[in-house]
Amino acid sequence: MHMGSEGWSRRRFVGALTGAGAAAVLPGCGDAPPPTDPTAAEASASAPEASTSTPARSRAPSGPRPLYLGTYTSIERGGTGIGLATYDATSGRITKTGTLTGVGDPSYLAVHPNGRTLYAVNEREAGAVTAVRLSDRKVLGSHSTGGGSPCHLSVHPGGRWLLSANYGSGSVAVHPIDASGALGERADLVTHSSPAPGPGQEGPHAHQFVTSPDGGHVLAVDLGTDTVYTYRLDERTGRLGEVAQAHTRPGAGPRHLTFHPGGRYAYLANEVDNTVAVCAYDPDSGRLTVGDAQSTGTGSGTNGTNYPAQILVTSNGAYAYLANRGHNSLTRYAVEADGARLRLLDTVPVSGDFPRQVAFSPDGTLLFAANQKSGTVSVFHVDEDSGALRLAGEPFASPVAVCALPL
Repeated sequence: MHMGSEGWSRRRFVGALTGAGAAAVLPGCGDAPPPTDPTAAEASASAPEASTSTPARSRAPSGPRPLYLGTYTSIERGGTGIGLATYDATSGRITKTGTLTGVGDPSYLAVHPNGRTLYAVNEREAGAVTAVRLSDRKVLGSHSTGGGSPCHLSVHPGGRWLLSANYGSGSVAVHPIDASGALGERADLVTHSSPAPGPGQEGPHAHQFVTSPDGGHVLAVDLGTDTVYTYRLDERTGRLGEVAQAHTRPGAGPRHLTFHPGGRYAYLANEVDNTVAVCAYDPDSGRLTVGDAQSTGTGSGTNGTNYPAQILVTSNGAYAYLANRGHNSLTRYAVEADGARLRLLDTVPVSGDFPRQVAFSPDGTLLFAANQKSGTVSVFHVDEDSGALRLAGEPFASPVAVCALPL
């Protein structure tokens, strides 16, 4: 279940086997305009997407809110572009509005901090990233990531740089963002050449590239080398300088990292060995220290296998949620000791098959789960006091629901 014969990433290969695929998504900004059927959009099914940032609790917005959906366009029963939908912030009900065509294999999405531009990876052997202006849904162009099968991207908080991770080639890229939101030619590309690949891996597989809460460092999670790399980003040139490496236990296969709002701890989902780990983070040096492996509460998962996909933390730092592919559940943890400890509470059925990505609505009252194999998006109400999850009606049908980004 590593690289497919056509250079597909592990993420995409698993999706292709079932006619569906999945991805993760980035922070959404709540002031983007709600989607309407654009002239360039086809009236086809669309699905929501979710933000992986920690949500900020606030008064629920009124009226329909925009959702954008990541998908694969070049596999059987895949989507035809970026899905367009709306959701009701109170009920969680999703309504499809169309599809933005002209963007190939947009398996992961992120929005600019000003809410005006959407960015998508083009998860293909010759990887690229694409910018879309949200006001009129105009595609502003694409640029090569310099690697294969990009599966994750994020916007640096300053809004001037786009960070992307090439799963297939195990590299991370930086692209400049101009005042219009359009992308420029790649400013840097770094391949993870050290340490050697972990057990069962044939090479590096960069799975995520994000900025630390303090803004001083950018961190790349690599499943293939069992390593989280910390870099300093030169905000003038876009060049990367490595400052630290954090190693998991061999064969853990780290996939996704999320920070506690306090900024001193982070939580790492390990895909291959079905564990999570609490990590200490030093903002001054950028050094991450990986703690002991902990249970996901899933046993051996469906058919003997479970692959943790993504972990989220509530904005008040009280609860964390882990998406379990295979077990088809969301694990709920209590976050204790100011972020230094996770205590497993329970697992909740996700009401779908293979939850590949999860995200909070901007106000944190809803949690979206994109279910790869069932082609659905499940929405849950999040209880602020107990952290309990309650399913908000029937899951929303969407082809290859790999990424849900609610704004």
